[in-house]
Amino acid sequence: MSRGFADRIRLAAFAARRALRTGWGKINAHPTVRWRFTPAMSDRLLIAPQDLRTADPTRASEIYSGRFAFAGKIVICDGRSPFEIEPPSEEWSDQLLGFGWLRHLRAAESAITRANARALVDEWISLQSAFDAVDGWRPDLVARRVISWLSQAPLVLHEADMRFYRRFLRNLTRQVRYLRRAYKASRDGVPRLQTIMALNYAALCMQNQARTLKGVTRLLTDELERQVLPDGGHASRNPSALIELLLDLLPLRQAFAARNVPPPAALNNAIDRMMPMLRFFRHGDGNFALFNGMGPTRTDLVSTVLAYDDARGQPVANAPHSGYQRVQVGDALLIVDAGQPPPLALSYEAHAGCLSFELSSKNHRIVVNCGLPGTSRETWRHVARASAAHSTVIFNDTSSCRFLTAESLRSLLGAPILSGPADVQMSRQERDNGMTLRLSHDGYASRFGVVHQRMLRLSPDGRRLDGEDVFAPAHGESLPARRGDNFAVRFHLHPLVKASRHSDGHGVMLVLPSKEVWTFDAYDERVELEESVYLAGPDGPRRSVQIVIYGHARAVPRVHWTISHQDAQEPVRRAEQEEPQLPL
Repeated sequence: MSRGFADRIRLAAFAARRALRTGWGKINAHPTVRWRFTPAMSDRLLIAPQDLRTADPTRASEIYSGRFAFAGKIVICDGRSPFEIEPPSEEWSDQLLGFGWLRHLRAAESAITRANARALVDEWISLQSAFDAVDGWRPDLVARRVISWLSQAPLVLHEADMRFYRRFLRNLTRQVRYLRRAYKASRDGVPRLQTIMALNYAALCMQNQARTLKGVTRLLTDELERQVLPDGGHASRNPSALIELLLDLLPLRQAFAARNVPPPAALNNAIDRMMPMLRFFRHGDGNFALFNGMGPTRTDLVSTVLAYDDARGQPVANAPHSGYQRVQVGDALLIVDAGQPPPLALSYEAHAGCLSFELSSKNHRIVVNCGLPGTSRETWRHVARASAAHSTVIFNDTSSCRFLTAESLRSLLGAPILSGPADVQMSRQERDNGMTLRLSHDGYASRFGVVHQRMLRLSPDGRRLDGEDVFAPAHGESLPARRGDNFAVRFHLHPLVKASRHSDGHGVMLVLPSKEVWTFDAYDERVELEESVYLAGPDGPRRSVQIVIYGHARAVPRVHWTISHQDAQEPVRRAEQEEPQLPL
């Protein structure tokens, strides 16, 4: 059986399962079915879990005036309910219907914000009886709303009359009962785990839900053991998943303690494994390395989560289960993607960045990947996921992974990875000349008959990174004829790094914001400075620069390059010989 035929069978089976689960979720979300979940007796809230996400009290006045700013879009209601307005984007709608913005009203803490919160919740409850309100009942969205309502119950219910109190709890109970039936319809990965966490929150916080605690705790244990890998990474290989999950797992553990119920061992174990991985992905400036769907780092949230790390241990260097390597020597830090793509059901946000790396010195990043923006992600996602958006080798302008592109299936399945590197090799060697990583992947083997091999060596003082990219034939002694052999070795630079090409065309001078100077040297190969885009900026995408080495693998099967720290005086003396910096 050919690999392509096997991939088609796997995709068909996955599509059938996904369609079945999505259909089941929509059936349960239909008003005629949803209203069957109306409880005969309202529950009583016992505790309210803590919300660790950062709140901004200044946004309370905006919400009170009818100005709702989410996901880079602003809607001014002009006296209408925000739940009746056509949303400007799906991201905006998700944030509105997830009710996470209630924390901003709570931070303001006044009678006006409490009344405003009650009025908005009451509006949503009233409008959800409409037939066309199914969109607000997507399982992962319901989970976010349940957690938000439970966390912000002191805000919503303080000084509330009995009618609203009962109305609020009846609707909350209906949502919880819906989740118990429809959680499997949520997308695999973080969304499904969040729906199961919502069920655990409800069982701990609501009186009449306590009888379900044993069952939902078992679901939580099974899902944590499946999604949180032995080294602490997430099965999706997305570093941002660690932040999102810990923001809910830490208060959930506190909720177990508040009810004098021992938390499941899997919950404690998952948190203990994930904490060191948070440190694993952090550069010296506090930002995360940009792999597999990571966008701008919310450093405030990371700091909040790390405050709960009692061990405060050093990050691991080798994360084989997650498929990443970390080498830290002196002031230099090297983080490398050395793993296969995640499973099909978990690959919606995964990137084709195998063997890409990021390099930083002290508090400044030098070589990066493009990452994803904080908003309007769908606009950039197809660009950001390509191998060309990563600091690695691109062969024949093709990504090392193949994404689902059929429009007929993307509406149901999104754009998961259909195939990619199946054999990724990695070895670490520490010798007198430094730490050496030897890596390879076969993502281009079936299409072009080539295996990409990469060697990275960081010197003992951390002031020199030697690299070598080799294009080895996948079969036989030479690359197959009549197939393309164009390669491009790309090094995306952080937008704060100033780059000037040497006059000989074989090197680039890199000046960091601290005036620290590094040099990129390609030896016998010519380098080009081209425009790039740094998508993960806190204020949105920014123009940047990339170093590129082009060539033909049959003529140049091996490319050697070096990034090294230089004393400030020598580059200054040579500055007059440098070519002008590429304009930004």
